[in-house]
Amino acid sequence: MVESRGAPKRAARCAAALVAACACAAPAAAGQAASGGGRTVRAVRVEPLRIDGVLGERLYRDFPPASGFVQVEPVEGAPATERTEVWTAFDDDNFYVAGRCWDSAPESRWVVNELRRDNFNIGQNEYVDVVLDTFHDGRNAVDFTVNPLGGRMDGQITDERDYSADWNPIWSVRTGRFDGGWTFEAAIPFKSLRYRPGREQVWGFNVVRFVRWKNEQSALTPLPAARGQAAIMQISLAARLVGIEAPPGGRTLEIKPYAIADLATDRRGPRPASNDPGADAGIDLKYGLTQNLVADVTVNTDFAQVEADEQQVNLTRFSLFFPEKREFFLENQGVFAFGGSSTGLFGDPNVPLLFYSRRIGLHEQGETPIDAGGRLTGRVGGLSVGVLGIRTGDDPESGAAATGFTVARLKHDVLRRSSIGAIAARRSVSARGAGSNATYGVDGAFAFYDNLNVNAYWAGTSTAGFDDEVSYRGQLDYAGDRYGVQIERLVVGSGFNPEIGFLRRGDFERSFAALRFSPRPRSIEAIRKLSWEGRIDHVTDRNGRLETREQHGRFGVTFESSDLFDLFYTRSYEFLEEPFAIAPGVVLPVGGYRFQQLEATFTFGQQRPFSGALSVARGSFYGGDSASASFSQGRLEITPRLSLEPSASLHWIDLPQGRFSTELAAARTTWTMSPLMFVSALVQYNSAAGSLGANVRFRWEYLPGSELFVVYNEAHDTLRPGPPELRSRAIIVKINRLFRL
Repeated sequence: MVESRGAPKRAARCAAALVAACACAAPAAAGQAASGGGRTVRAVRVEPLRIDGVLGERLYRDFPPASGFVQVEPVEGAPATERTEVWTAFDDDNFYVAGRCWDSAPESRWVVNELRRDNFNIGQNEYVDVVLDTFHDGRNAVDFTVNPLGGRMDGQITDERDYSADWNPIWSVRTGRFDGGWTFEAAIPFKSLRYRPGREQVWGFNVVRFVRWKNEQSALTPLPAARGQAAIMQISLAARLVGIEAPPGGRTLEIKPYAIADLATDRRGPRPASNDPGADAGIDLKYGLTQNLVADVTVNTDFAQVEADEQQVNLTRFSLFFPEKREFFLENQGVFAFGGSSTGLFGDPNVPLLFYSRRIGLHEQGETPIDAGGRLTGRVGGLSVGVLGIRTGDDPESGAAATGFTVARLKHDVLRRSSIGAIAARRSVSARGAGSNATYGVDGAFAFYDNLNVNAYWAGTSTAGFDDEVSYRGQLDYAGDRYGVQIERLVVGSGFNPEIGFLRRGDFERSFAALRFSPRPRSIEAIRKLSWEGRIDHVTDRNGRLETREQHGRFGVTFESSDLFDLFYTRSYEFLEEPFAIAPGVVLPVGGYRFQQLEATFTFGQQRPFSGALSVARGSFYGGDSASASFSQGRLEITPRLSLEPSASLHWIDLPQGRFSTELAAARTTWTMSPLMFVSALVQYNSAAGSLGANVRFRWEYLPGSELFVVYNEAHDTLRPGPPELRSRAIIVKINRLFRL
């Protein structure tokens, strides 16, 4: 593929005119040319390719690849030190992307130890990441990732900031080896993609490669180092992909029934059971109303019994956030994100989520059956649309009444990378007041230059008997590579009550400011970046009484080896307006408390046989003393197919009201037979909850989009004297089958 970069404007205009004139004439036009100061990549029509990772077809001999990658890390804008070549092509049914990744190191030095689909550890391996902005809006895209073993991820990028790995399209990929590196070859059916109407398509396109053994990240088009591995989400900087002749958008119908059978023992529930058999079935349907709008329908929604929440220790007075795992709610989650908040684990927990799908059918007492529901998501021009309606049945055991849940989200693109939007949600039976509960709001997200973002929202709720039902936020965030600044004002009224959302705390006004300085010292060879950061978090109630104040300082070192060191110092003030039972038999009285903590963390890079983050902390705590030690993100590679992932968190608390400790330990062992088949065992012990549990899960994607699960769950009570007592046990078999018409 012919390429030119940095050409004069006149030459660029001539090249663009020549490409337009020859678009249908000569296959040799495949390549790249300057286009609007960026890059243009041309896809070529081919006969159907055999996806085997060999790269032996005529395409790879007759058409020059896209190459000339530039570094994101460690030297932004410098040529990549390892060559990467990429081809794009298509036929009547599939879009193809393939590549040859040259590598100067022997294969024994590569960091490649993950085969499981959609496991975030793939991002810690050698890998290639491909993004397709199929609507060419410069802000949203779909993402495909593959490592040399054939481990793969797929996800959706929304507004250049939110990534959801819960989008699981049908596509195939194979990898291979050659003298000097590795190859990949992928086929993505057009039926798995959404794009603008019309046969001739222009998409955004970028490819990022990570050479983990030397900690180098490079891209087809220049990307800012400030965003690190998230730089691929800068969709506005992608190349133009031209030449694709896509089939007309069809009214594709996907039908996915599921069936579950189980044998369960429950000795602590309201209705004790012993080896009681059970069965259930349901169905999900997905229908393409247009090329851009998709309708989803669910009947008797699957409650994701095959997934297990990872336990957390909570030493605060606020609720914990757990992610959604039910398949019906997962795709296009980013459409419902509001006010700069995130629907995932990585958002600011203080910012209210106005839509949190775990409020539907799941509550503290267990599950409420979902009878049926539907969703409509997609785009109409520059408008993103998300509409959801769910009906749950009544549940005599928990006292839950049959309830209807409705959510509508609209978001319109403005300027080049900004948007304004609105959301409305309603619960027909309020959980806290008489009648119904409603939530509504407007928001704006404005992006300027590469690193400056401004977010704002105003929201309100309506619940009988509640006052001060408003919340609003304004945030400015400059996230440059060398400097960072963030300023925020967040208000949540005393009666703000989003009952289909997640509210960590209510009745507060928050002022927040943070400054960061992150130089890259050229004189210290082993260090890539240093970071100094300070932030102040000041929270009062709506009457002005101070509730929380936190002054936080951080010093961090990023090593060239990818190891990390962080030192944190925190001074805190916390006011308790009512007694707080922090542990059994230990109750903190009403009053204000000042305490401080020093914490050190060292993260061992993924290139090490045993990696993870080790932390130790010491300080005062609610009038007493606290010490803690933890190990997280642990991974021991036994073989590329067999791994052990341990974690532990230990806290020792000495308060005037009493002493206590908490221990949380977990270990996940995974054996991966192929990228589409694995078995994992998760064992967890939580002293605070008095539980010892195990989850063993076998997953096999036996056909594209169709899965078989065999799961064993067991939970024991450790609070009673003697050996752990069985609390519950179950074996579950689930199968689903995707039919695409």
